[in-house]
Amino acid sequence: MKQVVQFILIGVVLATIAMVYDGFFILEEGYQAVITQFGAPVSSKTDAGFHFKKPFLHQVELFEKKIQIWDGDPNQIPTNDKTFVFLDVTARWKITDPLQFLQAVKTETRAQSLLDDIIDGTVRDMVNKNNLIEIIRSSDWSEATMTANSSVLGEKPEMGRDMIAAKILEVAAKVTPQYGIELTDVLFKRVNYIESVRLKVYDRMISERKRIAAEKRSFGEGKKAEILGKVERELKEITSSANRDALGIKGKADAEATKIYGLAYENDPEFYGFQKTLEAYKAIVSNNTSLVLSSDSQLYKYLKDVSVQK
Repeated sequence: MKQVVQFILIGVVLATIAMVYDGFFILEEGYQAVITQFGAPVSSKTDAGFHFKKPFLHQVELFEKKIQIWDGDPNQIPTNDKTFVFLDVTARWKITDPLQFLQAVKTETRAQSLLDDIIDGTVRDMVNKNNLIEIIRSSDWSEATMTANSSVLGEKPEMGRDMIAAKILEVAAKVTPQYGIELTDVLFKRVNYIESVRLKVYDRMISERKRIAAEKRSFGEGKKAEILGKVERELKEITSSANRDALGIKGKADAEATKIYGLAYENDPEFYGFQKTLEAYKAIVSNNTSLVLSSDSQLYKYLKDVSVQK
C-alpha cells in the first residue's frame, strides 16, 4: 500500500512538472494561436493571456493579427484596346480565422503565393476588360485637373483607376475568406506605359504641348495688338486734346497781346510806331546789310529825322 501511494505521489509530481513545463502558454497581444494534436487542428485562441493545453500532446501554432502587405511582381498587361501597360500592384490582408487558415494554407509564406494567384489573376482580368484611359486616369479626372499624362487622351473615363482597384478588391475578397484571410484593400502602386508605347506617348505629349504653346502665343499676340491699339488710341486722344488746349491757350495769349498792343497804340501812337520800326530795323539790318530806300519810305522816316537833327 505504501508503494502504491509512492507511485501515485510520483505520478502527481510528474504530472505537475509536465503541467508547469508544457501545460500552458502565454499568447501575446497581436497574435492568435491554433492548438494542434499530432498535426491536426484542435482549437484556436485569439485572446491574449494564459491558455492551457495538454502537455506534450498539444502544439501551438502562432499567427499574427496585424495587417500584412502583399506586393505583386510588376507585369506588362494588355488593355481592352490592345495597349500594353506596366502595372505594379500592392494589397493589404490579415488572418481572420486562424483555424481555417492553418487547415487551408498552413503558412504565411504560402499565403503570399496564394494571393499572387488570386490578385494577379483578378488584376489581369480587369485590365483586359477595360481601355487604357480607365487605367491611367482616376474617376475624378477633369480638364481642370489635367496632368502631363492626361493630355494624351481627351475624354473622361467611365470608371477610372481607383474604381477599378475597388472592383478588383470586391472580386478577390470573395475568394479569400475560404482560406481564413480577409483582403482589406488593393492599390495600384505604379502605372506606366511600356517602352514602345511610352515613346509614342511622349511624342504626342510634346505635340500637344507645342499646340497649347502656339495657342498661348497667338492669344498673347492678340492681347498685345489689342493693348498697343488701345495705347495708340489713347495717345492720339491725349495729343489731340493737348494740341486743342495749346491752340486755345495760344489764341487767348494772342488776343491778350493784341489787346495790349491796341491799348499801347491808343495811349501813344507815335511811340508805338517808333517801337515797331525799331523792331523792324533789328529784324532787317545786320552787319552786312545794304538797303536802298526811297526818300519817302516809312522805314527811312526815323533815320531821316536822326540825320536832320544831326
